Amino acid sequence: MRIGELARRAGISTRALRYYEQQGLITARRAANGYREYGEEDLRLVTEIRSLLTVGFTLEDARPFVACLRAGHSSGGSCPESVAVYRRKLAEIDDEIRTLLARRAEVAAQLTTACPGCPPREQEKK
Repeated sequence: MRIGELARRAGISTRALRYYEQQGLITARRAANGYREYGEEDLRLVTEIRSLLTVGFTLEDARPFVACLRAGHSSGGSCPESVAVYRRKLAEIDDEIRTLLARRAEVAAQLTTACPGCPPREQEKK
């Protein structure tokens, strides 16, 4: 399939596909006329990349998942390198949650100081 069809089927722009190619995540074959040609496997790779990006992974994070699929595994997350990325990402998210909870507690304390007797927002909803 040509780049336009892959873009349409993957739900992304041709520009994004060219960027993935520049980054070495996908590889186009060239037809005799110079047009990029892709196969179903490329659609699978792009789908994996997009699903990872959607939940906050970077393109660099996606590399082990792409390599795992290229190695013939049924899931990009089934290789040890991919599992390590999952674990690292979960640790990052846990850190972000702790930071947000601490920030929330600080803002709630400032509200209590600024407005004694003002109910916190979650109590206003009840």
